[in-house]
Amino acid sequence: MTDYRRVAALKTPQEFQTYLASLGLELPFDEQMQSGPTAPLAQPIQVGDQRVGNRLAILPMEGWDGTTDGQPTDLVQRRWARFGESGAKLIWGEATAVRPDGRANPNQLMILPETVGALAATRELLVRSHEARFGSSADLFVGLQLTHSGRFARPHGKRMEPAILYHHPILDRKFGLPPDQPLLSDDDLDRLIDDFIAAAQLAQQAGFGFVDLKHCHGYLGHELLSAVDRPGRYGGSFANRTRFLRTLVAGVRAAAPGLALAVRLSAFDFIPFQPGPEPERRGVPAPYADDYRYAFGCDETGLSIDLSEPLAFLDLLAELEIQLVCITAGSPYYTPHIQRPAFFPPSDGYQPPEDPLVGVARQIHALAELKRQRPDLVYVGTGYSYLQEWLPQVAQAAVRTGQTDIVGIGRMALSYPTLCADLLTGAPFQRKRLCRTFSDCTTAPRNGLVSGCYPLDEFYKKRPEFALLQKIKGELP
Repeated sequence: MTDYRRVAALKTPQEFQTYLASLGLELPFDEQMQSGPTAPLAQPIQVGDQRVGNRLAILPMEGWDGTTDGQPTDLVQRRWARFGESGAKLIWGEATAVRPDGRANPNQLMILPETVGALAATRELLVRSHEARFGSSADLFVGLQLTHSGRFARPHGKRMEPAILYHHPILDRKFGLPPDQPLLSDDDLDRLIDDFIAAAQLAQQAGFGFVDLKHCHGYLGHELLSAVDRPGRYGGSFANRTRFLRTLVAGVRAAAPGLALAVRLSAFDFIPFQPGPEPERRGVPAPYADDYRYAFGCDETGLSIDLSEPLAFLDLLAELEIQLVCITAGSPYYTPHIQRPAFFPPSDGYQPPEDPLVGVARQIHALAELKRQRPDLVYVGTGYSYLQEWLPQVAQAAVRTGQTDIVGIGRMALSYPTLCADLLTGAPFQRKRLCRTFSDCTTAPRNGLVSGCYPLDEFYKKRPEFALLQKIKGELP
């Protein structure tokens, strides 16, 4: 399939670092891990008024296992309880839609007056599970990501029901949007801001310590940042493209005083990719004749990072007194190899056009540069799961050398929910639970099945969806 070496085959620190060097890469790396209260990953950090007890976070992942009216199910509750037991002290709660038409799938959580009670109970379950294992939740910080999926809304099934901000010259064609597809108007965005504000009030009522005003992965907040051709109050200039955030922050601060705010940001993006020639189908950039203007944090080639606007965005966060920012990249819909590096891509994707370690290094280095130039914010890093055996050594070194403040754990938390606690206590590393980026946690829901780690979590192996997933994968070309 590829000539890239699998991380599991790199058995020693020297092998890992030699392979990195062969790729022209360098990552922070501590050969000796530290545990106990003096370890770098065990150090507390202050985020506004909240003391966060260590440097590990559970990242927000979009669930596909709620009810069709946005309520958490027993599957959601199981996942959140495991996050509470993980040992991470920052729990960045999963993507939760602020209204029904903003869901990315028909089983995504929603925060509405009808669901707030169940969300509050699920958050309390997470906190209780943390207290049962660690004794106290005083230094646990739990938030909720508020979202509208915009161009990638699928509130009723597999068919997209997009709410777009401008006509994208590649994505419109890629996803079959007609030339007369209506745009969200400025008045529509004004009303959507009101929905976000109402959702933030409900999140505070449910006991969440912060909300994330999501600006990543091609969803509505992120698409606003690339709306350079959009006329009106929300497009064109940088000031207009960030008007949504500025107005939203003012509204949340007035309606929910004391609620902390955070932003998850795709700090760079690339031109959309597509499968290349058979038989390998490695990703290639979509053809585009002109200078590319539609990737926030990218130059006109569509393939190289330009951090000038992301730095301006961080300046805006500082001006708005938003301290907590999670840096990610790209979109799972059109640039998954830069967003979520994987050896085995989802079934509807393309084969990786580069060794996935290149994508990991790209994210780690971009965050380090942002932090170097704007050091006063608190940064959460992403892209670490693909490191597998070597995640601990890279995470510790990145925090110790100031390349990030906190390391976020995403899909790895599904297969190995106690990873954080094991790192902090020096418990034996459970290699059999390491996420190997099989991408079943994406392939399953994209085929209408509930989300979960089917290869490594025995709970999901015993569910009927496991056999269905194997059948679906077996029928793929």
